[in-house]
Amino acid sequence: MISRRQLLIGGGAGVGLLVGWAVWPREYPTNLTSSPGETVFGAWLKIGADGHVVVAVPQVEHGQGVYTVLPQIVADELGADWRTVGVEAAPVNPLYANPLALAELTGMPPGRLVDAPMLTGGSSSVRQWEGECRRAGAAARCLLLKAAARRWGANWEECNVADGFVTLGKQRLRFAVLAADAAGETLPDPLPLGSSGAGRLTGKSLPRLDAPAKVDGSANFAADIRLPDMIHAAVRQGPTGASRLIRVDRAAADRVAGVVAVIETEGWVAAAATTGYAAERALDAMRPRFETSGGVVDDARIARALDAALKRPGTRMASVGDPDPLLAGAGLVSARYDVRPGLHAAIETPSATAAFRDGRLELWLATQAPGLARAAAARAAGVAESAVTVHPLMLGGSFGEGLDTRVAQQAALLAVRLRRPVSVVWSRGEACRQNLVRPPVAAQMTARLAANGGIAAWRAQIASPAAGRALHRRLAPGATGKAAGLLASGDAYSVSGAATPYRLPALAVDWHEAELDLPTGHLRGGADGWTCFFTESFLDEVVRAANQEPVSYRIGMLGGDARAARCLSTAASLGGWDGGAAGSGQGIACHSFRGSHVAVLAEATLDSGSVRVQRLVAAVDCGRMINPDLVRQQIEGGLIFGLAQATGAATGYARNIASVTNFGDLRLPRLADTPDITVELIGSDAPPGGVGDLAVPPVAPAIANALASATGRRFRTLPLT
Repeated sequence: MISRRQLLIGGGAGVGLLVGWAVWPREYPTNLTSSPGETVFGAWLKIGADGHVVVAVPQVEHGQGVYTVLPQIVADELGADWRTVGVEAAPVNPLYANPLALAELTGMPPGRLVDAPMLTGGSSSVRQWEGECRRAGAAARCLLLKAAARRWGANWEECNVADGFVTLGKQRLRFAVLAADAAGETLPDPLPLGSSGAGRLTGKSLPRLDAPAKVDGSANFAADIRLPDMIHAAVRQGPTGASRLIRVDRAAADRVAGVVAVIETEGWVAAAATTGYAAERALDAMRPRFETSGGVVDDARIARALDAALKRPGTRMASVGDPDPLLAGAGLVSARYDVRPGLHAAIETPSATAAFRDGRLELWLATQAPGLARAAAARAAGVAESAVTVHPLMLGGSFGEGLDTRVAQQAALLAVRLRRPVSVVWSRGEACRQNLVRPPVAAQMTARLAANGGIAAWRAQIASPAAGRALHRRLAPGATGKAAGLLASGDAYSVSGAATPYRLPALAVDWHEAELDLPTGHLRGGADGWTCFFTESFLDEVVRAANQEPVSYRIGMLGGDARAARCLSTAASLGGWDGGAAGSGQGIACHSFRGSHVAVLAEATLDSGSVRVQRLVAAVDCGRMINPDLVRQQIEGGLIFGLAQATGAATGYARNIASVTNFGDLRLPRLADTPDITVELIGSDAPPGGVGDLAVPPVAPAIANALASATGRRFRTLPLT
């Protein structure tokens, strides 16, 4: 345990207090900077002499509302006036390491992970940081109470906080007046949470802190940064696989007005110019040629690799009882499902701005892993990590794409070689061609019905590349030993969610590694996005084979899981569920993960061969909600994202090159395609669960089940074409 004395660690100039946290394996000094008149309280919080409160947030804001929900938690414990609260990106520091996100993104148990980086992902922000934010707010509140009590000659425990003031009867003092004195007080042990007037903001739909800047256009993204003497660079990289640059036409590039330089590396070439448009024109003019070695990536080879993987013995990742004897012989229900490679298709393509001066590198970057991006940039620039400063910016979407550090490396290398600030922005085509895609996956689902129509045995055989291992190598490059041994025994990430929430007497989940030379990454929803499609679609087939009603059948198998059952019954009631009868065009699906539960009812049909979704109804239990409006926004956004995955947002491959290279080919939902959406948030006192990914997985199977009831055809490939 860390002592009360150890909790108080002196900071630098302008720093009032640093609160150390006992949960970290080592002590790190804070590097949170302060402006004149600001007092720093630990690694999370600053209070200004004019009364403003700034909360440092280590998670990147890419639309999920983290720049609001974490400050709301701090302000709730502090007793602040929300109108005075602001937010800034936290600096790179091991204090903000996120082992929960690393666990969710790799499939590794959190207890087996060491040296986790700063990460945004896995719906982890509130689950990882609520406790730390509450302790930070409570610590500052106690110090402010003590400072006020000292002035009044009173007992600090008799004072309260309210809307940015410390009060005692009719006496009151603003936080701004007390902040500097509060830094000299000592923390109580234990630290009281939710007391002295705190706890008034949790559960309220407070306005988003990032919304005004996004509405008026003042919010800066990586491609918006402008520096003196800056140039713009466009990058072209080789096809998927081990590609080597072999030829460019420099003379053609030089004939483009505004071109400053052409930079060649082994794997990519960049054109630098006075404008981004000129850089792209020069890149096209030089017609880069690459030589690609290794395996060929195309649709046929992907299909053969998945087929071959399913025929080989797999690794058993989860089991209940022994279903194998029951799944031998005739009379089985079985089906094959497939998922094509999926693209992130974020509004903002990968981009970064870099400047190299006096041996130091500065990066303005949109990234979900700022520490990893800094390390990658340092290696590319040939400097120490301590010589690299990262300015984390908001992301224009991401969905997992921001975990890639290649654009940071490119910007760093170009800034060093050109000796001028440089902005690197990937084109839409480059973003599609180089995307670390959702992996292609295949599943063989098998079940045996019992005499009463229930499920006697169930097996999911899932073939995919080792996506979790790839993520772990990328996000925890220094991990060795026990972690590597666990990863070698299977790929838990690739089968996440396949062990259904249903209580089955005999169940098995097997993972079959597919050997593919296709780099893969994490896409919003993760593996649950495909395992839920397999499970809920196949379950619908089993229900039809048993001549049962889908909702009651599911509720009956939940084995007393009241929260999941309530989501199902609520979605069915709100959606006017008619039993999913033939011709109804209704389908339903549910999912549980990361401590949350969701059910989605869809109404869909085919219109001239295209999938048309008229309605989506979602019922959600995500535990205690800090800000219900943010939850609703994430669920609505997740439903639209799930719709995009169900109907498009995928690519094929030919000769190692993605066949989809622009928005027009992605078949993303347009405003006219948006269905009527109803979201019901079910109140709960359970701990907060994950929300950002929650609504994505059940959308595709709900639509597939609706199409089956509407047309009599079963769609088993994602996207549903």
